[in-house]
Amino acid sequence: MAGSPEAAERDQEPPPPPASGGAARRGKRAAPAEALQPAKLSRAELYKPPTNEELNRLKETEDLFHSSLLRLQIEELLKEVTLKETKKKKIDAFLHEINSLLSAIPETPETELTDQGWLPKDVKVPFLQVPFSVKGRFHFMPPTELKVVGSYLLGTCIRPEINVDMAVTMPREIFQDKDNLNQRYHRKRALYLAHIAQHLSKQQLFGSVKFAYMNSNHLKPILLLRPQGKDEKMVTVRLHACPAPGLFKPSRFYPSKNNIRTAWFVEQSAPKEGATEPPTPHYNNSILCDTMLLSHLQFLSSAATDFPGMKDGVALLKVWLNQRQLSKGLGCFSGFMVSMLVAYLLMKRKIVKMMSGYQVLRSTLQFLATTDLSVTGISLVKDVDPSLPVLDDFQQAFEVVFVDPSGLVNLCADMTASKYHQVQFEARYSMEILDDRMVDGFQALLMTAKPMLRAFDHVFHLKHVSKLQGTCKKMQLLNELMDRGGNYVAAALPFIVSLLVRGLSGRALLVVHSLPQTPEWPIDAEPPKHKDVGPLTFGLLFYPDFAASVLEKGPQADHPEALDFRTFWGEKSELRRFQDGSIREAVVWEANTAYQKRLIPEQIVRHLLKLHADIPESSICYMGALLESVIRTGKEASGTGEEAMVSVVRAYDDLSRKLWHLKELPLMVTSVQGVHPALRYTDVFPPIPMKPIYSFHAQIKTKHMLLPSEKKPCPAYITPLKMICHMEGSGQWPQGKDAIKRIKAAFHLQLAELLQQQHQLICRPAVTHTDVYKDGYVFRLQVAYHREPLILKEVVTPEGMLKYQDTEESRQLEVEIQHMPYVTSSLHGLQQQHPVFGSACRLAKRWVSAHLLGDNISEECVDLLVAFLFLHPAPFTPPSSPQVGFLRFLDLLATFDWKNNPLIVNLNAGLTDADCAEIKSKFAAARSCLPVMFIATPKDRWSSMWTQERPSAQILQRLTVLASESLHALEEQLMDPLKTQDVKMVFRPPLDFYDVLIHLNPNQIPRHLEGVDQPVKSFSRGVVKNSTADKILFPVVDYDPVQCYLRELRDAFSDLALFFYDKHGGEVIAVLWKPLSFQPQPFKASNVKGRMVTTLNDKLVCVPNVEAILEDFEVLGEGLVKSVEARTEKWTI
Repeated sequence: MAGSPEAAERDQEPPPPPASGGAARRGKRAAPAEALQPAKLSRAELYKPPTNEELNRLKETEDLFHSSLLRLQIEELLKEVTLKETKKKKIDAFLHEINSLLSAIPETPETELTDQGWLPKDVKVPFLQVPFSVKGRFHFMPPTELKVVGSYLLGTCIRPEINVDMAVTMPREIFQDKDNLNQRYHRKRALYLAHIAQHLSKQQLFGSVKFAYMNSNHLKPILLLRPQGKDEKMVTVRLHACPAPGLFKPSRFYPSKNNIRTAWFVEQSAPKEGATEPPTPHYNNSILCDTMLLSHLQFLSSAATDFPGMKDGVALLKVWLNQRQLSKGLGCFSGFMVSMLVAYLLMKRKIVKMMSGYQVLRSTLQFLATTDLSVTGISLVKDVDPSLPVLDDFQQAFEVVFVDPSGLVNLCADMTASKYHQVQFEARYSMEILDDRMVDGFQALLMTAKPMLRAFDHVFHLKHVSKLQGTCKKMQLLNELMDRGGNYVAAALPFIVSLLVRGLSGRALLVVHSLPQTPEWPIDAEPPKHKDVGPLTFGLLFYPDFAASVLEKGPQADHPEALDFRTFWGEKSELRRFQDGSIREAVVWEANTAYQKRLIPEQIVRHLLKLHADIPESSICYMGALLESVIRTGKEASGTGEEAMVSVVRAYDDLSRKLWHLKELPLMVTSVQGVHPALRYTDVFPPIPMKPIYSFHAQIKTKHMLLPSEKKPCPAYITPLKMICHMEGSGQWPQGKDAIKRIKAAFHLQLAELLQQQHQLICRPAVTHTDVYKDGYVFRLQVAYHREPLILKEVVTPEGMLKYQDTEESRQLEVEIQHMPYVTSSLHGLQQQHPVFGSACRLAKRWVSAHLLGDNISEECVDLLVAFLFLHPAPFTPPSSPQVGFLRFLDLLATFDWKNNPLIVNLNAGLTDADCAEIKSKFAAARSCLPVMFIATPKDRWSSMWTQERPSAQILQRLTVLASESLHALEEQLMDPLKTQDVKMVFRPPLDFYDVLIHLNPNQIPRHLEGVDQPVKSFSRGVVKNSTADKILFPVVDYDPVQCYLRELRDAFSDLALFFYDKHGGEVIAVLWKPLSFQPQPFKASNVKGRMVTTLNDKLVCVPNVEAILEDFEVLGEGLVKSVEARTEKWTI
């Protein structure tokens, strides 16, 4: 609960969540020593029936909380954020000292308001005095009353930012008639605070004395006082100057009244003839707020009496608002407002005083979710007074209406409708999360921060807010400027947002803006100007189905709305005839690829802001798709490979159909399943149709095949797209494993022959597969027999018994023919639901590979991690842009608690909440023998097959650190439009961590063009982009010399070192020595490999022969290795 609208609870901003070590996550607190002894209870006490209170708690836990854990988590969080008694005593003592100092400040002689020479030079008036000349006189007199208001007295202020509001009542004598006009009251208030600041700054008691704007409202400066020494961070006391009671007649400040004269504001000598003065509701409201500080405190304290749940509920709501960045800045939904809202619900009997904090949280969120205060306002007035303004008066003057108990103040005066809609959206979504048993509601609602970059699909910045002065001119907002005291940001913002909402309607579910925030400043500095709020940020949340539409369909040409449509879209609007025969106004946006279509909202934003708000394109910094440059190859590429992926899938579908309908096969093909990442849209660089140039290759004429030529650069990498062909079951299949392999080889030969005969496809059969060249792609067909894994599990015991047990070979085959196709088809389905899933996966895999860790974590594992973000996005909505998906992927890697939790990816909704609970309990019981990263899916609940071998604990730790650093660096860059954005920075690996770097020769790196930074020099790779040739020699498939070299290095030196490489065009192989291998070994014949003999303490020992090993690296990679660079001296023993 809280004090007053300006003073009150907006003070404490709800805290960030307790740190991950915090009690809320640990679930236990340090207990005092005596508490560690178990209580000795007599038998009677042990078995006594539960009391009424205990029964009530049990019933409430069962009805309200999904589990008793949620109740415990919330109680734990409340303990962490409430103020401790010891701190309260210190704060009270500090307040008493301030009280005595304030009453002792001396008076000053009376002067004109504009004559401010009596103020010393080291204090500046905390008010933008524009225009400067104003009538009225001022002199300082000590305050008539000092009173603590706001949440501190009500017990609802929460850590970590403890703010205590103090109302300083200015005596009646310093005011004259008509002080309500032309900012006279506000200027007297600012001078009053300046004089207090000058005196208090000389006192030893304070660590700092500063000015700030209340909620960044330029009309309302306040004075911030902090204690000296180590207690400086303990509390901030905020002094609010307010007028003596009864000084102003309330009727002067009704929303329809004018208190700023136009002639004064525009500095004309006399008002225009017959001009009517516009109402100044925001200005009036700002004065009324000051007069109501104490009455608001009394109102809230009566609501909080005998209502312990209110204190807890408001604390939880503040945490909820703070995690969503809604509680600070101009027009925020402050803690004070939340307290007033809870009091309103209590008055309307939507909440009763018996309720717990959690019930208050739920009831308030439910109310916010279902009530739109920008359409129908609410009022705390109990008895209707006909002389007071009615709700309609407020509705005309303000976008969002919530009237206080006096019937005069609109508590939401500064809030834009867009900001309220964001609060409403968050409340609605939070209620869905709380009702979903599959989601940890506590973690999602109260412990997860929602910064704009991760919460919205596209974010853009208005770099120079000073451009909004031009907007105010263009939109003719003089009245709004007068009302807002010249603050052009506050005046123009609602108009800009409504412009964007209209332009993006149908595409964007939500258009939100950041809250302008002005930092505090020292008392000897000039007050911040309107432009000092820094860049304004806007967030767009899309409807995934419509965001990328290229057509904006308008009304029919002969309808009256057509003119309005033309005016709104300007020269972009044109007449078009549609298929149904209608002739309509329409706007068509230029976009050919999926990547360009995703950026249509950028075209709309830039066009509308230039046309209607006079904001030049150079002032808009659009951060929608900056990261996607890393998954584009070639300088002229206009897309990010989605189209290439679609054509791969099309060729695959066609080949599947041809296989099903093959004639003359002894057994039917029952199903064809793709397992290559390109067939689930997640291949980082999808294959491009290619045809080899013969002159670049050596040829084997007899086999119609090509070989790489030694004289030319390595040919382009052609990836084989693997497909599994399941053959029907039959009694003719043999039962021996070797026989099955031979039959499969025969099938591979026959498939090649039949595809060549019946469909003229060029094939190259092998024992384990057949390669088919079709439409410029190479597909690798592998025949599967469904009983083969079972036959591979057969083991004959020494007693001659037949038993089944998993073998390495059977596991490998099961993964290939059962699990891989399942994951591929599930993720292919996910791509159909969420069009950006594939691109988000590709960014994630590009990042993992760029940091040289691609070989240490499987592609399927990364795909499942990204799938988790789309299937279980709470507290966010599923991503609708690849960049947001990638940022959340980094956050997941950096923050997920792998040690204590399994990551459950519920593909195709195949798991119920009972299944999830079972997975979690079995995981906890068997944690020590499970992989460090445990991912469960409906078909793989207990083994986490994709993470069994890799990543190791060290690699996971490295990934976590890299993800955390990358996320921090990226968010800093994307939120600061004034710096240059080099987002590729997070894709460049830090190499100082490694011991040896093997530099490679670029012309032997087939995927050289896929590098993060486009190479300056590129090589012709002996292929031309496709052509649908029928008769060609079979190209070189799956040939990457670097991978062959890596395999040899690992075979030879895996006991001594680890090797890291970025397969997408990396020019460096990084080597890390294994520390244990450098410990001297006893001299034995088996220990000699890669070592040399030396003596240590008169004993012969073997130590690694580093010079020889480095030489071996060069010898093994002759022609491929350019140089070997030894980076450290770690191995000098």
